[in-house]
Amino acid sequence: MDKVVASAAEAVADIEDGASLAVGGFGLSGVPDVLIRALHAHGPGDLSVVSNNCGVDGGGLGILLAAGRISRVTGSYIGDNKEFARRYLGGELELELTPQGTLAERLRAGGCGIPAFFTPAGVGTQAADGGLPWRYAEDGTVAVASPPKETREYDGRAYVLERGITTDFALVRAARGDRHGNLVFARAARNFNPLAAMAGRITIAEVEELVEPGELDPDQVHLPGVFVQRVLELTPAQAADKGIERRTVRTR
Repeated sequence: MDKVVASAAEAVADIEDGASLAVGGFGLSGVPDVLIRALHAHGPGDLSVVSNNCGVDGGGLGILLAAGRISRVTGSYIGDNKEFARRYLGGELELELTPQGTLAERLRAGGCGIPAFFTPAGVGTQAADGGLPWRYAEDGTVAVASPPKETREYDGRAYVLERGITTDFALVRAARGDRHGNLVFARAARNFNPLAAMAGRITIAEVEELVEPGELDPDQVHLPGVFVQRVLELTPAQAADKGIERRTVRTR
């Protein structure tokens, strides 16, 4: 039951070329930075990543992106990541854009063993009808476009069929966790982390504070340990190192 691993390098050692990853975080909030950096050092490529966004230039998943390790992204937001945009528009990266709520539910459904579900989000758009550019050619033409999805009508309203998502691995970050893998997320970091963790066949969690089993109030646990296979305890310096995506100041 003790799922604690000795190092980040050990935690990601079996992630190989071509693996699929669900990664928690939104912008730079709740991003498993230590595990991402360990994966960068480990060196696998041709990775398929499922995450709300692909980090920022030089931060989060942007580190793997800049190194050319990611070949496909399923996400809902490109943001200000110029390297992401350059690789996508240049035909170096395949991108499956999906509505944000749909992405969240696809991860949750996959983790719950639900193969597919119907949702009204995206009906009447290219998300349902097909034709979204997944990959561009070098000359700027669309090399791969999204296929049309099944639609049905229920009670007079149209719905589109979306597939649940499961991945080989999941990388997440939690504020607290115990040796059994029970996790608690802090504020905005409780975004895509629980959902990504559910979708991974092998889920690796970096935790800012490691406690002993029984110390977490069961009513406060956001993700039960059944979804987590490995736990990495961060050092105080690693736990305190949290990036800010965009600094702003205002007169008080």
